Amino acid sequence: MSESPPPKNRHTTARYFLEGLQETGIRYLFSNLGTDHVTLIDEMARLQAEGQAMPEVVLCPHENVAIHMAGGYAAVTGQGQGVMVHVDAGTANAAMGMHNLMRARLPVLLMAGKAPYALHGEVPGARDNYVHYVQDPFDIASLVRPYIKWEYNLPSGVVAKEAVRRAHSVMHTEPAGPVYMTLPRETLIEPWTPEQVKSYPADRYGAVRMGALPAEATLQIARELMAADNPLVITSYLGRKAEAVQALEALAELCGIRVVEFSPSWLCISRESPCFFGFDPTPLLPDTDWGLLLDIDVPWLPHQTRAREDTRWVHIDVDPIKKDFPAWGFASDVRWPADCAQALRDLHQAVLSLADDAFHQKVAHRMAGWRAQRQQRLERVAAAAANPGPEDALNPAWVCAQIGLQLRPDDVVINEAIRNSPAVLQQIPRTRPMSFLGGAGGGLGYSAGMALGVKLARPHDRVVHIEGDGGFHFSTPTSVYAVAQAQGLPILTVVLDNGGWQAVKEAVLRVHPDGPASQAGEFQARLEGEKRQFEQVAQAFGAHGERVTRAEDLPAAIARCLHALEQGRAALLVASVAKI
Repeated sequence: MSESPPPKNRHTTARYFLEGLQETGIRYLFSNLGTDHVTLIDEMARLQAEGQAMPEVVLCPHENVAIHMAGGYAAVTGQGQGVMVHVDAGTANAAMGMHNLMRARLPVLLMAGKAPYALHGEVPGARDNYVHYVQDPFDIASLVRPYIKWEYNLPSGVVAKEAVRRAHSVMHTEPAGPVYMTLPRETLIEPWTPEQVKSYPADRYGAVRMGALPAEATLQIARELMAADNPLVITSYLGRKAEAVQALEALAELCGIRVVEFSPSWLCISRESPCFFGFDPTPLLPDTDWGLLLDIDVPWLPHQTRAREDTRWVHIDVDPIKKDFPAWGFASDVRWPADCAQALRDLHQAVLSLADDAFHQKVAHRMAGWRAQRQQRLERVAAAAANPGPEDALNPAWVCAQIGLQLRPDDVVINEAIRNSPAVLQQIPRTRPMSFLGGAGGGLGYSAGMALGVKLARPHDRVVHIEGDGGFHFSTPTSVYAVAQAQGLPILTVVLDNGGWQAVKEAVLRVHPDGPASQAGEFQARLEGEKRQFEQVAQAFGAHGERVTRAEDLPAAIARCLHALEQGRAALLVASVAKI
C-alpha cells in the first residue's frame, strides 16, 4: 500500500535511524539496497533536499566489496562504518567478509532489512511483492552469528538512536568486531515525534577502552626482560595502532629484542629496524629463553615448530584468551589483556628506571652479534629474486621485487598472495605504520574491497593489492572496478596468475605426499581455459589493464599502471608466474 508522508511534527523511524548513524560518527554506508529499504531511501532523499547531514551512501554491486570496503576503511582509521544489505540474500553474500573482519577484529555495523511481517496490508510497509515471502527465513541472524559480537532486531523507532549507539559502542569496544542489526520494513515507516526519540552521546554511552598493565606486572615483566639472554617478540596485528609500532621499535632497540612478524595482518615493525628478524620464528626458538607474544593469534605452526620447554612466555594481547577459537593450544606463563601500545610504553619507562651501564653494554653486545644473521637473511631474500624466470612462468619473488622498486614508503600494500605471500612480505619492503595490511581470516577475495576502503580513507596515498588468480575470481571483480570508477578510487591490482590454487595442491602433498593425487599430478586445483584475460574485466570499467608474460616487459608495465593511478584510473596488472 502506498503511504503519504508523516505529519509535519513527526518523522519516520528511518529518518531517526539515519540521524543516529550520523550522530555516532559513521561517515559511510557501503550499500546494496532492496525492497526492504524503501523508507530509508525516501528519507535519504528528504535529508538531502533539506541540506541535512547524513552518512554518504557508497553503492556496491556486490556485498563482498561493500563489507571489505568497510574493513579496509576501519583497518587504517580504526573507525567502523556501516554496511547496508538486502534481507537474508545480502546477509549471506556479506557473511564471508564478516568472517574476515571478525578474525581481524575490525569494527563494522552490518544492517539488513527484513521482509515485511504484515501479510494483508494491515499496516504501512506490509508485503507487496513475491520476494517478501521467500526472503523471510526463520533465523536471519544465524547466517552471521558465528562472526558477530552483538545482534539486534529494531523493534520500534523510539529506540532507533539508542540501538545505533549501542551497536557503535559494542563494535568499537576491544576486542573490536562486527555487529549485526535487522530493520523491519514496517518499523522503519512508523512515525514519531522528535521528543519520543532521544539521542545517546558517546561521552556517556560510548565504547570501553582497553587499559594498561598493572604497575606491579609491568615492573615484573621489565625485570624478566632485562635478565633474558635471547629475548624474542612474535606479533601479527600489533600494528593496527600506529603508536604501538613506534613503542615496539623503541623497546626492542632499548632491550635488544629480536622481533618476528608471523602471518602479519598489519606492519608491526619497520623492515629496516635492526631488531626485525623476518617472518618465521622457527630458527630463533631454540635459543630463545624468554619470549613476548604481542597481539597475535597463531605464533607458529606446532606441527613443524616446537618451542623450548623451558622458555618463559609472556602474552600481552587485546584478546589473550582467544575467546573466538574453540581450540587454541599455545602455552604461556603470564597472560594479560591490555593495549599493547600503552603496555610497551610503560615497559620502556620501567626498563629505563631499572637499567644501568652493564645492561646497556649487554644489549649493545647482543645486537652487534646480529649483523651476520641479518646479512645472511637479506642475501637469501635477494637470491630468491635473482632469477626472473622464463616466459609465461615468471618468478613471483622477482615480480614482487620489481614492484617494490617502484613503490614509495607511504604507499599501502595489501597482501592476498596466499602461497606467494612470502614473496610479497620479503621483496616489497615496508617501513611505515599502516603501509602494509594482510588477511587475518580464511575467506579469499578480500584485498580488492579492502584496497577501495583504504583509498577512500587515504585518498592521497597509492594503494596496491596483490592476489592470485583464485583470489581474483573470489573478489567479485566487476563490482570492484565498477566502484573504483563510480567513486573515483584508483587502486592497483596485481594478479600473480599461477593457474589455480597452489594452497590446495600443497595441502594435499603435506598429508598425502606419495598418494595417487601426487603420482598423477592432479590436485583438482587448476583453473584452466582457452582464454584467461583478467585485464579485460578492468578495462570494461574504464581501468587500465595489461598482462605480462616476459621479464623484460614488467618494469615498464608497472610504471604504466602507476601512471594510470596518477591520472585517476584504476589499474590491473596480470603477471603470468610459474604454474601449479
